[in-house]
Amino acid sequence: MPSLSLVAAFDHQVTGVTVTDDGRTFVNFPRWTEDTAVSVAEILDDGSLRPYPDDAWNGWRNANDASPGDHWVCVQAVVADGDSVWVLDPAAPATAHLVPGGPKLVQIALDGDRVARTVAFGEDVAPEGSYLNDVRFSPDGTHAYITDSGWRGALVVVDLETGTARRVLDGHPSTQPEDDVTVEIDGGPLRRPDGRGAVFAADSLALSNDGETLYWKALTGRTLYRIATSALRDESLDADALAEAVEKVGQTEITDGLWIHSSGRFFLTAVETYAVIERDGDAETVVVQDDRLRWPDTMSEGPDGTMYVTASHIQDSPWFKPDADHAVPSALYRFDPAD
Repeated sequence: MPSLSLVAAFDHQVTGVTVTDDGRTFVNFPRWTEDTAVSVAEILDDGSLRPYPDDAWNGWRNANDASPGDHWVCVQAVVADGDSVWVLDPAAPATAHLVPGGPKLVQIALDGDRVARTVAFGEDVAPEGSYLNDVRFSPDGTHAYITDSGWRGALVVVDLETGTARRVLDGHPSTQPEDDVTVEIDGGPLRRPDGRGAVFAADSLALSNDGETLYWKALTGRTLYRIATSALRDESLDADALAEAVEKVGQTEITDGLWIHSSGRFFLTAVETYAVIERDGDAETVVVQDDRLRWPDTMSEGPDGTMYVTASHIQDSPWFKPDADHAVPSALYRFDPAD
């Protein structure tokens, strides 16, 4: 079994990680608490964090009048794609109310670390109660696919050539939490102080290496789904026809992150068992398991095939432990799946 190595430790909760083709590593810290000083950062060689792309983009606060359209409000994911890093900002601090004008997908050119474009999402794509969660990009660079893990799950299809976006499978069973699923962690059910459990809709997301199949599942769910991306891109399909194109892949554990490795191996982060698992057909095996993986969240692949995984410590957050410090430490790890 591969060993888990610490890459960096953080004072606040990390969710997303991405590694570029030349080995640069980026992470993000959602504004789940008001003391989150940096939203997106590059991890430098000495382990320090460089606000990315600059201090100005990381300078938004609820207390000032900075424009939410050109500042990070509550970033959930960072994904490198070729010569760019894309940042997904659901703009819902503490996963609560949306900040108007804030939901967006931003492309940053790695050459010069400059913002190349912003795809803003209106209420038709990111309505109140939404929380855009993760994103994948087609190999030809024409489309992006996003999960919404908010109160009413959905997928979002973005045409990157036109800058338009569509909300699809909104309310479809494949994008919703499953009623009979409870997150069991640290020896018991994960519940808020008022007794409510952890409930999250469409979250986990992966795209096949050829770009032809998209996989997703609700975090609070055990059913993995897929669809041909050709169906997602076909705007002539109505909601019923698109729903008919959804396929059940099978049952799995409660997962947060999905990743299809360049080798074709399918990895999933197993929240309840502090592990990364591999799915091969209907069989699943543990790749790495470690108590330090408190809520293994997002994965990314380095240029040499090394896997990176964040531990976001969601079960330690004020949502579930209101007496905890607002700053919840978290970490980034890596492992070699070939070991």
